[in-house]
Amino acid sequence: MSLMGTKEIMEIIPHRQPFLLIDTIEELEPGKRAVAKKCVSYNEPFFAGHFPEEPVMPGVLIIEALAQAGAVAILSKPEFKGKTAYFGAINSAKFKQKVVPGDVLMLELEIIKEKGPIGIGKATATVNGKVVTQAELTFAIG
Repeated sequence: MSLMGTKEIMEIIPHRQPFLLIDTIEELEPGKRAVAKKCVSYNEPFFAGHFPEEPVMPGVLIIEALAQAGAVAILSKPEFKGKTAYFGAINSAKFKQKVVPGDVLMLELEIIKEKGPIGIGKATATVNGKVVTQAELTFAIG
């Protein structure tokens, strides 16, 4: 059973449809780590143009989904309640496999460094236990 559904996620981060890219939070250690789930549907608006004959989830949206999972983790800390987490940097991003309709994307972000309102997270996305994307994401709380 999930820890949070869409309603609870929207109470923490400001994203809304069609740009809310996580469905549930499966695991959460506030300020340290979050695991989110995204059930990738053929009805996603981006599949109409990416690519009509071979739908593939854009890598940049996988990174955004990872960032949203991380935002839930960091913004769950009491001192950051009601704030917004912004991208500061994306480093060492690697895309190892396509994400297609029907995939269940598991999105894990572990915060590995934090200094004041700036933090760095190790992000990993998997499908069926196989790594599809990895990156290091820097965020700033505003």
